[in-house]
Amino acid sequence: MRLLMISDNQKKPIACWRGKERYNGRTVECLTIIFESGGCSWARCRMCSYRFEKYTARSCEELLEHLHAQLCWVSSQFSLDEFPMIKIFTSGSFFDPEEVPPAFLTLVAQVFRGKIVIAESRPEYITRETIEPFVAELDDGTHPTPLYCAIGLETTNDSIREKCINKGFSYADFTTAAANAHAAGAGVKAYLLFKPLFLTEAEAMADMRSSLAGLAGQVEMVSMNPCTVQKRTELEMYWKQGAYRPPYLWSILSLLKGSPVEVTCDPLGGGQKRGPHNCGTCDYEIVRGIRDYSLTGDRDLIGALLETECACKGEWEYVLSREQPYCMPLTR
Repeated sequence: MRLLMISDNQKKPIACWRGKERYNGRTVECLTIIFESGGCSWARCRMCSYRFEKYTARSCEELLEHLHAQLCWVSSQFSLDEFPMIKIFTSGSFFDPEEVPPAFLTLVAQVFRGKIVIAESRPEYITRETIEPFVAELDDGTHPTPLYCAIGLETTNDSIREKCINKGFSYADFTTAAANAHAAGAGVKAYLLFKPLFLTEAEAMADMRSSLAGLAGQVEMVSMNPCTVQKRTELEMYWKQGAYRPPYLWSILSLLKGSPVEVTCDPLGGGQKRGPHNCGTCDYEIVRGIRDYSLTGDRDLIGALLETECACKGEWEYVLSREQPYCMPLTR
């Protein structure tokens, strides 16, 4: 399929923006794209509202045309030569053939050939049969690793992933997918979720520390995602009942300072009631500092932020030492 000309049909993706990412010790320009796809095949995670963002097509051909038109919009709106890195998201899995037709993968690889592509997918769709041809089409020899398969692992603890998140796969599934990606010439990026449902602040911190340590040497990139309360989710229902609080920014700083691996973090909704927050007084500077750290890797900055004087730090320390688990049955 040829790439549509600028004068042909185009459709804006769900979102598309330019930004910066830290890669191999330096900062690079990055274009992030969220394509409106056929929808997540799982669509049962307790905290996720992205499953509602989908395009209902009558045929595979219609879905392919819909995705194609979005790619044309991206090509017409941005000078792709400016971006060595492209991050691709959908409502679920970029490598799911039911959500994203294989022909579109080929087209994406051709359009972004020679760039570093980070594409998110559930582990069951990361097979050598899918990844190898995509890497071959994408790779022009510019980068040692042209593709990174991004997987929302969330935690290395299977019980927490099942009971608190309802992710629908195991850590063994993740390691199999990582091995498949590596064998196909791709790298792996793991997304970890900080403070899912049903965990106290202290329990969530302990889980994140364990997960970060467990991933050391297993993947090339790690991103810690502090949980935010998205609309129309099970998480929101508990939050509205007072049974969930997003994580403290103090906790994020502590985890970043002590992490055994390099980790990035973009606290979406930081300082807002639905996002990771402290008291409102110290939030802005801390959120900005966390984002700066993700680009620089400067742990001295994190240490300095942890020394910030604010009355809410005592509240955070009290919560860590005294908060009790929410008494809720975790099984049906």
